[in-house]
Amino acid sequence: MDDPQYQSAFLTEVANTIRTRHYSLRTEQAYIDWIRRFILFHGKRHPREMSEGEVAAFLTHLAVQRNVAASTQNQALNALVYMYREVLGTPLNADIKGISYAKRPKKLPIVLTREEVAQLLSQLEGAQWLVACLLYGSGLRLIESLRLRVMDLDFPRRAVFVRNGKGAKDRVVTLADELVLPLQRHLQNVKTRHERDLEAGFGCVYLPYALGRKYPNACREWGWQYVFPASRRSIDPRSNVERRHHIDASVIQKAVNMAVKRAGIHKKASCHTLRHSFATHLLERGMDIRTVQEQLGHKDVRTTQVYTHVLNRGGMAVRSPLSGVL
Repeated sequence: MDDPQYQSAFLTEVANTIRTRHYSLRTEQAYIDWIRRFILFHGKRHPREMSEGEVAAFLTHLAVQRNVAASTQNQALNALVYMYREVLGTPLNADIKGISYAKRPKKLPIVLTREEVAQLLSQLEGAQWLVACLLYGSGLRLIESLRLRVMDLDFPRRAVFVRNGKGAKDRVVTLADELVLPLQRHLQNVKTRHERDLEAGFGCVYLPYALGRKYPNACREWGWQYVFPASRRSIDPRSNVERRHHIDASVIQKAVNMAVKRAGIHKKASCHTLRHSFATHLLERGMDIRTVQEQLGHKDVRTTQVYTHVLNRGGMAVRSPLSGVL
C-alpha cells in the first residue's frame, strides 16, 4: 500500500500498520503527526537510532517549552509507544526515566441546568438540533452520534446502538420519545438524498474493516447509510473513492458554540457539556450510578463518580452560616 499523502517510506509503513488494526483516520493522522514531529525534533534521525532517552527529551520539551496539556503529551507518548512496539518491534520500557510530565488539572465538568439546555437547544435547528438532542438525551459522544447508521436506531425499543465506541466497545443507550418523530422525518429526507446519489452512480457509504469486501453491495443498502450525512460528497483520503461521509464534527461544534452565545449562557459550554449534563441530571433524578456508567460507556465507575461532585446541592443540602448572622 503506497500512500502519496505521507512523503516518507517509514511514515507510510506506520500508516499501513495502523490501518491493519482498524484504527480511525483521526487516530492515524494524529499518530503520524506526532511521529513526524519526534523525527524532526531530533534532526531527522531515524527512530531505529533512538530509544527511551530521545523519547523522554521530546516529551519533556512538549511539557516545559511548549507548555502543552497533559492529554496532549499523553497522546504523543501513545503514538511513540505504538511506533516502537508495532512498527519497529522494539517496545519501550514501561517506565521511561527523565520525563517531565505536564500537570493534569483536577477540574469538575461544566454542567448546564435544564433551563440552560432548553435555551441552547432552542437556538439550533435541523440536523444540528437533532445531534445536540442526542448528546443530551442519550449521553452520546459527538463522534458517536455522527457515526450512527440508520440500522443503529431502534424506534420501537426506544434504543440507540453505539457500535465500536471508545475502547472499541458496543453499548445500547436510551432514545428519548420526543426524538422519534423528528428523527423519522429527518431520515425520510436522508433517504431521498441517498436515492438521488444512487441514480447518479454513487450512494456507496464507507464500511468498517473488511465488510466492504465481504458484502460488496452492502455499502449501497439503506440500513448502512449515515443518519447524519454530509451535505456534499467528498473523496475518501484512504481509498480515493468519492462518496458521502457523515457531517464533520466541526460543523456541530461551531453550531453549538454559536447557540451558547445566542442563548446568553455564560459558561464555557461545548458539545461535550451536553453529555456531562445528561449524566448529572440522571443522577439528580435518582438514577443508579451503575446504570449511568453503562449509558455513558465508562470502563470504570470512578470516572462516572465525578458527576456526583457537581450535583445541584448548593443551598439544598448545605445551609450557609450567613443565614444565622443576617
